[in-house]
Amino acid sequence: MKITLKDIARELEVSISTVSKALKNSEEISRDTKEKVQAFAKLYNYKPNNIAISLKNKRTKNIGVVIPDIVHHFFTTVIRGIEKYANARGYNVIVCLSEESFDKEVINMEMLANGSIDGFIMSLSSETQQKGDYNHLKEVTEQGIPVVLFDRITNEIDCDKVIIDDELGAYMATQKLIEQGRKKIALISTDDYLSVSKARTMGYKKALTDSGLGVDESRILKLPTMEMDEMGIKDFFEEHPEVDAVLCVNEIFAVYSMRLAQEKGLKIPEDISFIGFTDGFLSKYAYPSLTVVAQHGEKMGEISAQMLIDKVEGEKGEEETFLTKTLEPTLVIRDSIFH
Repeated sequence: MKITLKDIARELEVSISTVSKALKNSEEISRDTKEKVQAFAKLYNYKPNNIAISLKNKRTKNIGVVIPDIVHHFFTTVIRGIEKYANARGYNVIVCLSEESFDKEVINMEMLANGSIDGFIMSLSSETQQKGDYNHLKEVTEQGIPVVLFDRITNEIDCDKVIIDDELGAYMATQKLIEQGRKKIALISTDDYLSVSKARTMGYKKALTDSGLGVDESRILKLPTMEMDEMGIKDFFEEHPEVDAVLCVNEIFAVYSMRLAQEKGLKIPEDISFIGFTDGFLSKYAYPSLTVVAQHGEKMGEISAQMLIDKVEGEKGEEETFLTKTLEPTLVIRDSIFH
């Protein structure tokens, strides 16, 4: 059984960074703590992870990408953007799926971080955001491995980030529906622990408030994850026959909701309008075609790869600075609303 920094930290009830610093004999840590940590590490034959060592010696020219799922078209476009840019600069891309699971995310990172990659590009799993446990990311950044977070991010980690202005996207979409005379606009989202859903909910509420319509909380459906919940959406529409427009946090929710409306005999967009997030194949080929907030996934992937490779190849300076790049969303108008 190989013991990790995390195990030592848990046993001695100190933080991972304290253990890490104590093992490096840092002046910041008291002598007492240092002796305790070092004795414990010796007793359990702790070997420092070979990450740091391999990084000093050579570059692998591999980038690890960890994404929450491949169902949503958005993530496939991000991978395309990463691949295109990374390959052009002579890097290979290794993609792993966390399938929205915290454990899988941690296992993927541990597996890739043992010297097989130069850095990570990742979007957090919903379970990780729910738990709010980012130790596995802290361990990696403390080892000096660069990380770029995209789309679903956390402020707990100091690293480069690439996001789209989700709040603005939802605001623009909701405003568009209001301009077309819609007054009873519903939102189908996920719980607020997902950073993107929280921002989109804020944008939706802000547009309603600014227009003087006010927010009716009962018209907001919050599902536990981005996974499809047919019953949840069906029940929601049964309870809200008055709704005349719907904003959905992804295209799958939107396309399914349109189908339910059509089964009820409603005409789109005459009786009810729909807007979703992500400009994927589903939106384009749905009937009627779906108006969407485009998230520019490929561009997001390209920028993430550029930021990461620049960090990998850059000189390790004393003071590292981290940037968050925010892309502008755009509205792609199709037949699910009035043109």
